[in-house]
Amino acid sequence: MLHYSENYKINKVSVIGLGYVGLPLACAISKMTDVEIVGYDMNEEKIKKIKNRICPIDDEQCAEDLKTVNFDISFKSEIINGSDLYIVCVPTPVRHDYSPDLEPVESSSRTILKYLKKGQVVMIESTINPGVCEEIVKPILEESGMQAGVDFDIVHCPERINPGDKKWNVYNIPRNIGSTNPAITKITADFYRSFISAEINEMPDLKTTEATKIIENTFRDINIAFVNELAKSFDVLGIDLLTVIKGASNKPFAFMPHYPGCGVGGHCIPVDPYYLIERARQSGFDHKFVKLAREINNSMPAYTINLLANELNKFDKAIKNTKIGLLGLSYKANVGDIRESPSIPLRNILNEKFASLEIYDPYFLELSTCKSLEEILEKSFAIIVATNHTEFLKIDSSLLLKYDVPIVIDGRNCLDKSELTSKGIHYKGIGH
Repeated sequence: MLHYSENYKINKVSVIGLGYVGLPLACAISKMTDVEIVGYDMNEEKIKKIKNRICPIDDEQCAEDLKTVNFDISFKSEIINGSDLYIVCVPTPVRHDYSPDLEPVESSSRTILKYLKKGQVVMIESTINPGVCEEIVKPILEESGMQAGVDFDIVHCPERINPGDKKWNVYNIPRNIGSTNPAITKITADFYRSFISAEINEMPDLKTTEATKIIENTFRDINIAFVNELAKSFDVLGIDLLTVIKGASNKPFAFMPHYPGCGVGGHCIPVDPYYLIERARQSGFDHKFVKLAREINNSMPAYTINLLANELNKFDKAIKNTKIGLLGLSYKANVGDIRESPSIPLRNILNEKFASLEIYDPYFLELSTCKSLEEILEKSFAIIVATNHTEFLKIDSSLLLKYDVPIVIDGRNCLDKSELTSKGIHYKGIGH
């Protein structure tokens, strides 16, 4: 095992992957420390944007930091050579069959392998299931002929980032860090403390650390599935779920409100449970509860379309050939991020049913058929609000009556139900 002295200093850090996780991290390190920081990303267009101080992600803090920080970046991997600490911040998506796709992590590990030297540290920030560091990253790096925990060390610090959040950012979200070596756990934790003003929790080992992020997002997925199933149930029972949740929320302990919607999107919640499901399956355990939650949440786009069909029936209309407006492609409000967005299956189902479909998202005009809210309302008989962008919150009865839109399916429960229904609009939310 390498022996790190108390005076050990991290002099050069490379961030591999300059997306929602890596770019804010690189900016924070550059802004708050005196270490040499470099960034590597294979996307040449992204590198050009960053060099021109154009933020390629929806992150106000990062965009502000880019105006003042200075660090070298490249689409050529040679830039990471000589790093004391390599930080991997690449995506960990799922394939079409929901199996984990660890190719970006494997590819990044092989890139580091070309430059790995004794005494260096490799940190994985990408979200991974328990065992990835030891079962996938470690064997790749040990192709160097060196041994992890002896000649070099592996650290895991699962990313925590919430795109579009004005309060929580890379500087103030607590983090967990664990490694192959207690000494390097403390050294890397202290390094993170130099630019993060939040708790940095030192974990006992890699696998335990890997498990923290997986259960954080699986917890959310399960609770969202619970309220989504309640939305279906309470619709049959004639109960407004949002009113029930509001009432339950005044209990000062043992209840945490979650809210139903037309589906779960983003790079974490609909993805991470599959990493847990698959790794447990390989060890002989069947995560029935977690799989069921995924099934329920994946069913919500189809359920939303059924709500639309029911409202159209009241007008003796079918989805086929009816002018339907889909408002929003992003998976969450006020960000240009389409990853795992439920709007995609909503769009696909409507196309499969031969709807006369119009789409508008101010963050994805290139994927939109309409260029303004007014245009899509003018062209639609019914609308589905799939993303609660601020622009869409201004939809009220006067606007809908002006453009003769009698049906609203509110996939985010973000509009004023009472105001709309009082003016004769056929409104249907998810459990609302």
